[in-house]
Amino acid sequence: MLEKTRGIILHQIKYTDSGIVAQLYTRKFGRQSFLIKGMRNKKAGKHNIQFQPMFILDLEMYYKTSREMQVLKEFSVYYSPYDIHSNIKKSVVAIFLGEVLTSVLKEESPHVEMFDYIEKSIVYFDSCKEGYANFHIAFLAGLSSFLGFEPSPRSNADDIFFDMTNGRFVPVPPVHGNYATGEISEILAGFFVASYDTLSNIVLTGNQRNEVLETIVRYYSLHLPGLKKINSLEVLKEVFSSI
Repeated sequence: MLEKTRGIILHQIKYTDSGIVAQLYTRKFGRQSFLIKGMRNKKAGKHNIQFQPMFILDLEMYYKTSREMQVLKEFSVYYSPYDIHSNIKKSVVAIFLGEVLTSVLKEESPHVEMFDYIEKSIVYFDSCKEGYANFHIAFLAGLSSFLGFEPSPRSNADDIFFDMTNGRFVPVPPVHGNYATGEISEILAGFFVASYDTLSNIVLTGNQRNEVLETIVRYYSLHLPGLKKINSLEVLKEVFSSI
């Protein structure tokens, strides 16, 4: 059946000498794989950039539920994240988020609200000229609510430890051992209630940023046991460690 929808590029891998398999998160059909032949030859080279992480495309596709890889009839660029792909720091963030999303988003599980959140986040991030060093942490904090494990807000100042197993702030370290230190818990409490517009209020050192990122990735892995190792995590930590 010929269908139209919008899709966000998450990841691509080489397929044969000239093709790619692209992972997209679509608004109508959830995460889908597309086999695109000839994308890596010289004639199609100008289009290959449009299949880099965080590009947003309008798609016309031959959709079949039983098919492992969908067939793309036509596409056009809905939003080109130019600054993301011309800025090395932003490019690393895009690769990291694409890797995370590829792992956590389920195939054929559409979620319009989550799609809109991701799309708006990309546009916001692309437009930022400064003060975006904490964006990826804020994005993951916000995404947790759509994935079903948003932490309970901290309601008491005495709740100084973030219990990652139960997704709440508690006054004493839980016996299971899956908790953040008081310093990191305090920072996380700010991220879980922050908006992108208030991110500039959260000032971190490079070491703090890396600890918070490691903690939230661990939080994800506890609630999503199938989460794969994020290969770009160490590169991302290195890029933002001195900011």
